[in-house]
Amino acid sequence: MIIGEEPFVAAAFGVAAELWGVTGPAERLSGGEESAAYRLGDHVVRIGPAGQDPVEARWCHALVLPAVRLLPEAVAPLPCAAGATLVQVEGRPVSVWPYVAGARLDDEPSAAELAGAAGLLARLHRALAALRPPPRPRPAFQETGLYGEPPADAPELADPELDRWLAAFHAAHPGRHALHGDYHTGNVLFRDGVPVAVLDWDEAFTGAPEVELAAAAAEWGDYEFGPAREFMAAYHEAGGTAGRLDDETLAQLVRHKIRRECAYFHKAAGRGDAHDEDALAYHHSRLALFHDLRP
Repeated sequence: MIIGEEPFVAAAFGVAAELWGVTGPAERLSGGEESAAYRLGDHVVRIGPAGQDPVEARWCHALVLPAVRLLPEAVAPLPCAAGATLVQVEGRPVSVWPYVAGARLDDEPSAAELAGAAGLLARLHRALAALRPPPRPRPAFQETGLYGEPPADAPELADPELDRWLAAFHAAHPGRHALHGDYHTGNVLFRDGVPVAVLDWDEAFTGAPEVELAAAAAEWGDYEFGPAREFMAAYHEAGGTAGRLDDETLAQLVRHKIRRECAYFHKAAGRGDAHDEDALAYHHSRLALFHDLRP
């Protein structure tokens, strides 16, 4: 057990040893908001949040397992001897994954890293488009409000015009396939300037690929239109499945993303997470950006 960690971490390591045969000194890995990950040699033990529905997690695992055959950078959970990829330990989902050497970007991505991330997303979308997963057990967090229904969990960003726009957009873009759901800089590992792994599939869902392209372009472009356009251009050059987005479409889909970020901020506060001054400043900057991006 790592000094200072909760007792359930030791229990998780015990299960990983018993069911997966994974043992050794543990190193806490960076990243993760609701979950925690520890490296044990060539493996990673991942502990999900208390109360996470294991049925949803298993759906996400079943999605990424075949994706690995088409996209080597997709990091998939390892089945234990009994075949399961997930077990519950003291109310928390525990899974074991292969360790991939690499690092998240600490600074603004270079032009080459931006293009590499966009190209990887394009290949990821092509791989996921070839799969035919069953319906997700329940909608992903990112889907709330996506199809035009007013989201009740972000009341300060109520916008009937955006709701109507989203409904019209999806009526005009019926193409759907599986998506990663959370393709940002914290979920991609780089080695020598090249993306080598896509992590954290908990928010995967089936939807229009344009939704994920807009969200990823905003994230990787630091919410600046210039870098976001560069990201989208590299994505399309690499053969991604999403259609091309004009500035209005990009802005409106990013506004949906910001509204979900706002809802997550309140969700985190509701479970007792403390927001420091930087987090509060970031939150308020996103609220302002939501209004600034209105077409």
